[in-house]
Amino acid sequence: MAVREVKFGILGCAGIARKLTRAIALSPNSTVIAVGSRSEEKAAKFARENGLPESVKLYGSYDGVLEDPEVDAVYVPLPTSLHWKWVRIAAGKKKHVLLEKPVALNAQEFDEILEACESNGVQIMDGTMWMHHPRTAQMKDFLLDTARFGQLKSVHSVFTFPLPKQLLETDIRTKPDLDALGALGDQGWYCIGSILWAADYSLPKSVLAIRDAALLNPAGVIMACSASLHWENGNTATFHCSFFASLAMDLSVVGTAGSLHLHDFIIPFEESKASYSTSANAGFKDLGTGWDPCPSEHVVFTELPQEVVMVSEFARLVGNVKSGGCGPEKKWAVLSRKTQLVIDAVKSSVEKGYEAVEVVE
Repeated sequence: MAVREVKFGILGCAGIARKLTRAIALSPNSTVIAVGSRSEEKAAKFARENGLPESVKLYGSYDGVLEDPEVDAVYVPLPTSLHWKWVRIAAGKKKHVLLEKPVALNAQEFDEILEACESNGVQIMDGTMWMHHPRTAQMKDFLLDTARFGQLKSVHSVFTFPLPKQLLETDIRTKPDLDALGALGDQGWYCIGSILWAADYSLPKSVLAIRDAALLNPAGVIMACSASLHWENGNTATFHCSFFASLAMDLSVVGTAGSLHLHDFIIPFEESKASYSTSANAGFKDLGTGWDPCPSEHVVFTELPQEVVMVSEFARLVGNVKSGGCGPEKKWAVLSRKTQLVIDAVKSSVEKGYEAVEVVE
């Protein structure tokens, strides 16, 4: 059976849209047929700079893309403050939605987005690329191995990179009317998502933002943040995100029998391969002169970059819906919502003067 090609429209020409446009082009079951921006000139410039064919339709509005009957799905890289409006409009036009993270400003907004998608029978997935890398599935197999990893006890996640000084005042991630979640929404989304992934998406009972680690700009947007997460069974996790620290993407997961570590969990050091290390049932050598056994390094090769795998999976789900074989896959929406709930709780902890805040599903 021939693979059905899903026809994408791009809503907005943000920087991240360049990466996803390439991913759609490399995906075996997807193609870009339309680009919409705030002006047709901007849409044309984006198409030209990203090597899109002349057949791609250019629109000077997002509505133009959504009204196009040939568009099956839209990729939405718009500022978070615009997600609630445009995803609901897209769903109403029966367009499936690949949505950049954070998915919304809060869980209530996201619930309304999900209601629109569900009532119109459209697929929604967020753009967390690392979840689709084959390395991620292999690492999960290790975490589920009770003989080598045991039971989860703690997780630590870090995602930081320095915003250039000139962008600290102009970037949309620093503006309360555009991306009010700041570093917490941009970087913290990945940290919290990785923690929940390691915990099989069991939500923590409470979170506590760390006062001395938080940095807010004059507009009140979080520029750096750390928090601890606490479960009823005694498990704990911590994360740190910052627009002021060097590039780091660390994830450490510790169990009763083993541990897992990697330093590039969001964007692998190389596109075609990714590595991680594990330690299982390790102890010290005599006199504490080393480890026995030493940690093992694992390398996972992939023919397609993780963002292409993500697009291909999304397009597969869209194809299933359009063929009438099944309804939208709800798994991805559930995972997005749980991540958003923890984001909300951390933000609330900051706003309440760094008090512990319960995570309410």
